[in-house]
Amino acid sequence: MTDTLSLDDLEAIKGRQQATWASGNYAVIGTTLQIVGESLCEAVDVAAGWRVLDVAAGNGNASLAAARRGCEVIATDYVDDLLEGALRRAEADGLALTTQVADAEDLPFEDGTFDSVLSTFGVMFTPNPERAAAELVRVCRPGGRIGLANWTPEGFVGSMFKVIGAHVTPPAGVPSPLAWGSAERLHELFAGEAQVDIVRRQFAFRYRSARDYFEAFKTYYGPIVRAWESLDEAGRASLEEQLVGLAEAANRRDDGALTVPSEYVEVVITRAGATS
Repeated sequence: MTDTLSLDDLEAIKGRQQATWASGNYAVIGTTLQIVGESLCEAVDVAAGWRVLDVAAGNGNASLAAARRGCEVIATDYVDDLLEGALRRAEADGLALTTQVADAEDLPFEDGTFDSVLSTFGVMFTPNPERAAAELVRVCRPGGRIGLANWTPEGFVGSMFKVIGAHVTPPAGVPSPLAWGSAERLHELFAGEAQVDIVRRQFAFRYRSARDYFEAFKTYYGPIVRAWESLDEAGRASLEEQLVGLAEAANRRDDGALTVPSEYVEVVITRAGATS
């Protein structure tokens, strides 16, 4: 549990995580997930003119979705290059977007600043989930809405991380990020709020083949990039074999192409206090 780790331990882990997500080029993978940001904004029912914060925004999927709906959006992440990519995407689409480098566990905003706080496959990776959840709540106004998209332990990405974890030992004392995909854990993290609505959804990864998927993730997806760099030849062969096999087993097509459904939870939390 995180309460067994010192602040120095947590900061060291966070630094390694930041380096992991800065490796490769997450934007190449992240851009394919744009539909999740669109769906989340619809689930939250954002309104034009709302002040929206996207936490651990990556290259801005939820940010862009909210900006398309007329919201005033700030995208935050601890990887500056990803935020630069989000800005370029916003400019290409003619959208207004503000970015700011920030730690999801120590957001640089006053209490109740935002009408809605969003995170798609981002805040779930923080090493101190209790602190991160408290920050999401703190900066959201009473009656406002927090929207999250989190991979589930049972889904394809959950299985992918289990394969990675079998090859590269996760940091001791840090809860699995996949716990954010559990209804029980979400109700624990947001126990004091007015309402927690959880819907299970599927995102489909689409690649030319299982090996094409593996090569893309090995090249661009930080956790696999770092795992690959740390392994010897035998470890690399094992990681490749297991991830390709996982994708082949999950493929719902029989025409040679790859379409892999991956379960996630779409979460809408209504902040305790006045109605929105």
